[in-house]
Amino acid sequence: MEQALEGRTIDDASVRRRSLRRAAVLTATVGIAFSVLYIVAILLLAGVPGPSATDAQIVAYYRSPSASTSVTVGLYLMPFAGMAFLWFVVALRMWASNSVRTQSELFSGLQFVSGIAFVLLTFVGAAAGAVLAVTVQLAGGFVDPSVARQFPVFGNTVHLYFAMRVAAMFVFTTSSIGRSTGILPRWFGFVGIGVGLLLLLSATFTPVLVLVFPAWVLVACSILLYTARGIPGDLVLVTLRGRRTYTVEVAPDGIETASGSDPLTPRDGAPASGIGIAPPTRLD
Repeated sequence: MEQALEGRTIDDASVRRRSLRRAAVLTATVGIAFSVLYIVAILLLAGVPGPSATDAQIVAYYRSPSASTSVTVGLYLMPFAGMAFLWFVVALRMWASNSVRTQSELFSGLQFVSGIAFVLLTFVGAAAGAVLAVTVQLAGGFVDPSVARQFPVFGNTVHLYFAMRVAAMFVFTTSSIGRSTGILPRWFGFVGIGVGLLLLLSATFTPVLVLVFPAWVLVACSILLYTARGIPGDLVLVTLRGRRTYTVEVAPDGIETASGSDPLTPRDGAPASGIGIAPPTRLD
């Protein structure tokens, strides 16, 4: 069977179809998975003694098998949280790119880069806070209280003063993109501005601040999940192999209509893909 798409005739062998609703639900689901994994990992890593702990408390903590195990589990979960967040970032960009005809390349690029930078800084902070507990658990040895105080402080500094600032950039850009494309409500865009300012300008060293960002992502993904479930079931993603993805609506008469950002000319000559709900354009 052959189909006309973009003025060209292709056969079904070169077409890949996916449910738009399922792809959108997956986007929101991986974002929720990031929030849950990140919060659990942070809470497990937060048990490490701080700089105000006495030498006896520090030594007793790192000699306790249960305490060291909780830190190790938190460190083990953090990479999975990071992978879920990267998946969420890429899938969300794909959704937004095909929800409108044109999209701000500046905001889209900043969103992508800030997401990657957040994950890298989070990994560094988590490793710094857990390195001594992992070392004692795996290799044993002497616990130096002065060194044990420095690593958690370094990890919290990376989290609070670097990762959260980058997270603020992600909140700003995602709120703007979500509002302009319609995948997030306008009121939530204004909430994002407030959350972004809090993350960007807050000078506190309270570890609770790191929970603000995953909480915002959790709410955003809950809204996205509600939006995704409202997508008509007859919308599918049609991918031309080696080219781009279109949002296609199958009409009762069997005629397909497709939509996508700039459907006739891929940007910069590169393949594009996405999940969106832009108004369909009839294919001749």
